[in-house]
Amino acid sequence: MLTASGICHSYGERKVLDRVSLTVGAGERVAIVGENGAGKTTLMRICARLLAPQAGTLQIDGRVGYCPQLPGLHELLTPDEHLALFSPAMGLTRGEGVARGRELLAEFGFPPKDRRAQIRHLSGGCQQKLNLTLALLGGARLLLLDEPYQGFDHGSYMNFWDHVKRWSNQGIGVIVVTHMLADLDLVDRVVALTPVLAEEPR
Repeated sequence: MLTASGICHSYGERKVLDRVSLTVGAGERVAIVGENGAGKTTLMRICARLLAPQAGTLQIDGRVGYCPQLPGLHELLTPDEHLALFSPAMGLTRGEGVARGRELLAEFGFPPKDRRAQIRHLSGGCQQKLNLTLALLGGARLLLLDEPYQGFDHGSYMNFWDHVKRWSNQGIGVIVVTHMLADLDLVDRVVALTPVLAEEPR
């Protein structure tokens, strides 16, 4: 599903990724771990093709769904309006997208009454459930999930991992960025990133 090789990226003079390689097969569950500043989010954004690597190659087979750590939602729109807005980009009519999105939200335990509430009035957990739903809306074959359960209660958190297992069984590749060691028993493989050491001045 994904082959990244020799990925490098810097912000100014600060190098965050140095020759990083990653492969993910169909149905494989991969956790990416590492301390703050190790480049986890940068790698995810590169894999989502939102950021171009400065070196290296990236090959992806199939549609990608990306759930960022911080929801990129519009505060004055409702969840239903988000579903309608994103549907055409996913190859769906607005009606199809809203119907499919409502099904996904229900699976994540999203309260039906909140579907018509403005985003600014929703809890962080509900916002993240919508964020996750948008990543899934287009039938992705590879999911890039950057700490996707921020704000979830324990029940929603466990429900999330039940879904990860189900997606895997459907042949969907899943990459999850996590800081929680308990998660590592729920994946097939763990990839650890470490901060790039600054070069000694010459």
